[in-house]
Amino acid sequence: MRNWITRAETGTDVPTVRDINLAAFGTPAEADLVDALRADASWIEGLSLVAADEHGTAVGHALLTRCHIGDVPALCLAPCAVLPAYQRTGAGSAAVRAALDAARDLGERHVVVLGHPDYYPRFGFTRAGAHGIGLTIDVPDEALMALSLDADHPLPSGTVRYAAPFGI
Repeated sequence: MRNWITRAETGTDVPTVRDINLAAFGTPAEADLVDALRADASWIEGLSLVAADEHGTAVGHALLTRCHIGDVPALCLAPCAVLPAYQRTGAGSAAVRAALDAARDLGERHVVVLGHPDYYPRFGFTRAGAHGIGLTIDVPDEALMALSLDADHPLPSGTVRYAAPFGI
């Protein structure tokens, strides 16, 4: 496993982050979402993280933006992307861990993710439904997961309200 360099996205990373999302997903939807979130009030400086190789070239990306669980402020982890040539190398995991650490450092308490149920539990995510957390759309129960970043603040229950660019 490589030692990835993780850091907050800078202005010069914006085109690269777009390219990473385009390559990872094969459609512009996620890249367009990142661009829309960057211009939205849900954007939190320092919570768009990249994983870079030993030359400093960003190959992975993880983004946390503001959402709410009921009326409680939380973060949404999405999207997470890695250039196809670097998938399964730990770059994505490094970016996610760095994003979660950055959120914890900012005093954030809760994170939700809608994603692959075999991937996100490695970071501590558990089934959100077990905590009374749901969505306004139908998704597989195991795909919506949540994480408390602070043991003194257990996950709240409620419906997740995403930032407007998500369209949920």
